[in-house]
Amino acid sequence: MTLVGNDTGGAIVQLLMGEGADRVGRVVLVSCDAFDNWPPGLTGKVLALTGKLPPLVFGLFMQQMRLRPLRRLPVAFGWLTKRGDAVTARWMRPVLRQAEIRRDAVRVLRAVFADRDILVRAAERLPGFGRPALVVWASEDRVMPPAHGRRLAELIPDARLVQVGDSYTLIPLDQPGIVDLIWRRPRLGADPRRRRSTRHP
Repeated sequence: MTLVGNDTGGAIVQLLMGEGADRVGRVVLVSCDAFDNWPPGLTGKVLALTGKLPPLVFGLFMQQMRLRPLRRLPVAFGWLTKRGDAVTARWMRPVLRQAEIRRDAVRVLRAVFADRDILVRAAERLPGFGRPALVVWASEDRVMPPAHGRRLAELIPDARLVQVGDSYTLIPLDQPGIVDLIWRRPRLGADPRRRRSTRHP
């Protein structure tokens, strides 16, 4: 099994890597939360604060996301994607329209951000992951520090780092197909004795 995680999905992959995950044969971490970047960047910190609101007030706050200029602010999706506004607008529709989803969103936000050191502890277990890993990071990322991509690639014994240009955190939206292109290279991992880093424009 191959696990691929982007943004907070990458945080979940790291947690699974630390638990052993015997069925996982290889992983791909794509510009994601790591180390002490939790909640991640300005966007994550604002989201964590909104999760403390009552569901009704949370819903009223989120109604602002109907407007493209507000979605493109750094506190929303502006620093997460350069070209994915249409997709992020679709992501927001269930939260804007359904009260039960707003209630669940508040519960999830409160739970996931309750432990601020969870990814610091997860990183301590990454050197024990002995299977191939690909770390794909946006070189212009303003939410997930590019230095974190390098640190992850150094921690995981059989890892390769690929840096992607002209993209923010949500690489699958800004550079659709780039992860698949990198994936199709002959070897996912790298010789643990030879650290490699490559760039894609």
